[in-house]
Amino acid sequence: MPESKPKNSVPGMSPQQFRLWRRTLGLKQKDAADRLGLKKRMIQYYEKGNRDGRTVEIPKSIRLACYALSEGIGDFDGQFTTPASTEVSDSE
Repeated sequence: MPESKPKNSVPGMSPQQFRLWRRTLGLKQKDAADRLGLKKRMIQYYEKGNRDGRTVEIPKSIRLACYALSEGIGDFDGQFTTPASTEVSDSE
């Protein structure tokens, strides 16, 4: 089970933490986008931390999806989970 953050820390996931999550799972940006149901461009914004000079925060739903994928959960229908696919594409 992951450790909880101290109460005085900033909530959320930093761009560096997001990139580390993706790389730890061995995912290319396109793969992460596909698994999270996003466009590759959003992955790039999350990893950069901004879009056209404006700060981009990683939504809680995406952070939770990252955690689920880290735990091997690919989908959830409200009652049952489906394992995450281990296939990785060749594109970035």
